[in-house]
Amino acid sequence: MNYAGFWKRFGAAIIDIIILGIVNFVVLTPILGMIGINMPGSPFSSLMGGGPPDVEALVASLAAMFGIGWVVTTALDILYHSFLESSKFQGSVGKMALGIIVTDTAGAKLDFGKAAIRNAGKIISGMILAIGYIMAGFTEKKQALHDMIASTLVVNK
Repeated sequence: MNYAGFWKRFGAAIIDIIILGIVNFVVLTPILGMIGINMPGSPFSSLMGGGPPDVEALVASLAAMFGIGWVVTTALDILYHSFLESSKFQGSVGKMALGIIVTDTAGAKLDFGKAAIRNAGKIISGMILAIGYIMAGFTEKKQALHDMIASTLVVNK
């Protein structure tokens, strides 16, 4: 098999980050609005010329904002990649643009479950100072940690 190298995978990831950034903004803006960020009477309204700031409420709102943001962003990322990697395209928009696909170790298309395991494994790859991603530049089959977890390969089309 002709394994896709680290830099090709990195380029595909940059394209996907841009796409997901736009989607996350469109999805998160109304969610954050629903919890009262920048709404009259919210802890943030004091920053917009209202009364004195309620520091405890501000901290709680920021924690909620970041928590909700992380959950929504992570869920969208896993769903986006899992859906596209288990589709007939076998890869995200970034991977398609750079001519690479995701397969199992036998070269077959992934089912949604295996793609979801692979993409949930990216959380672990990123948590350890991105070493799980960097591994793709040094392993024999150009596998990142999440590829090893799910027994998948990223290959040139």
